[in-house]
Amino acid sequence: MAQGFWKRNMDRRSVFEMFFRRQPFNSGFAIFAGLESFLEKLKIFRFADSHLEYLDSLGVFEKPFLRYLQDFRFSGDVWAVDEGTIVFPQEPLIRIDAGLIEAQLIEGMLLNTVNFQSLVATKAARVWLASDKGSVMEFGLRRAQGPDGAMSATRAAYIGGASGTSNTLAGARFGIPVMGTMAHSWVMSFPSELEAFDAYAEIYPDRTIFLIDTYDTLESGIGHAIEAGARLAAKGKNFGVRLDSGDIHYLSVKVRKALDDAGFPKATIAVSNDLDEAIIETLSAAGAPIDSWGVGTRMVTGGEEAAFTGVYKLTARGNGDGGLVPVMKFSDNPEKTTNPALKQTWRIHDEAGMAVADVLALADPDSADGAEVLQVGQDHAFWHPAVDYRHFHYVPLIEPVALLKPCMRSGALLAPHPGLPEIRARVSDGLESFDGSYKRLLNPHVYRVAITDRLKDLKLGLIKEYLGER
Repeated sequence: MAQGFWKRNMDRRSVFEMFFRRQPFNSGFAIFAGLESFLEKLKIFRFADSHLEYLDSLGVFEKPFLRYLQDFRFSGDVWAVDEGTIVFPQEPLIRIDAGLIEAQLIEGMLLNTVNFQSLVATKAARVWLASDKGSVMEFGLRRAQGPDGAMSATRAAYIGGASGTSNTLAGARFGIPVMGTMAHSWVMSFPSELEAFDAYAEIYPDRTIFLIDTYDTLESGIGHAIEAGARLAAKGKNFGVRLDSGDIHYLSVKVRKALDDAGFPKATIAVSNDLDEAIIETLSAAGAPIDSWGVGTRMVTGGEEAAFTGVYKLTARGNGDGGLVPVMKFSDNPEKTTNPALKQTWRIHDEAGMAVADVLALADPDSADGAEVLQVGQDHAFWHPAVDYRHFHYVPLIEPVALLKPCMRSGALLAPHPGLPEIRARVSDGLESFDGSYKRLLNPHVYRVAITDRLKDLKLGLIKEYLGER
């Protein structure tokens, strides 16, 4: 398409928005992640000589167009929601305002980066909530979808709520706390389980967690852990145990009793074994005495959800004079109909600071009526994005919050990226501002996402215009 736009001299100002269509995992919320990764890639987006040679070998692209690509640099503007923000379907998460060719060429990179990290961050947040905001260790490196998938997943899992990772390279690159325990191979490499435990405790006295299910958890593992742990305790050190198989609830209860009876009430119990938020919530509700959770496969792959449903759609095209013409996709599927024009998402809170609705409003300051700003104390009518007759009235009593913010202008970043701890804190703080009904794992309450009168009228006008031209 880029060559086609180039040949037709169509490289005019264009605006694309990235949004998603439905919540992953049937969740009541999603976490926006991957923004920093995307912006860093965008800064260095280039076509190397080897890339151009390959494109030339395809026999599709003309030499003058390849010379155009040789000098390609992104020079547009980017608006985005803060990374770590709680987000909902239909809301623009990223807005790209650039030449048509630039905006089109970056689509794949944008969606690949943001979709995957948002999926994993959302999964991690659900796992963290299911653990009652406990200690969740990300153990997914060995089953992640390739090396880059592992790195991106670890970053996103930490944003979503994981306390640390077993991925040492990700720890080094992103500053994420590194955590881990012994593997079964450690235990099996020694003549006996007890010798394996004693050796590990000698080397790592301040971070000893015994893996007690290599042979038999209750008949040998816990007994040997208590024996080796007693030698640690004599030196003033604590220890823990990990379960990685069997009936986790039953075994955790038995192990807790054995530890307490032996005089080690502070010894911790960690569990793993294909955990996800549903299993963790069930174990927690049943009172399983578990202190930390190792979650791997189902966190870093998304588990039952293959992909985040993010899409990237043109919402306005240049009119040749520097202005913009709003456009929209109609589609044979009503749910795929898009919202036209530049938009801002306003988050409305009640007097207690709890989020009650997100509203999409027109954001083009150059339009005839200017950008929309929701006013405190005014009665606003808000409409369902897809159902004409569904609407509600609301009078904001505290200042609505604009979610989209400028982060790149003319291809240059406007501010340093926040650190991962700040992004991670934004997730936990953001979740606190939503009622618990939106955070239920099963059948969560549906959060209101609406559009303003003006956006609704524009959308219906474009639909009528299209129907009249058919």
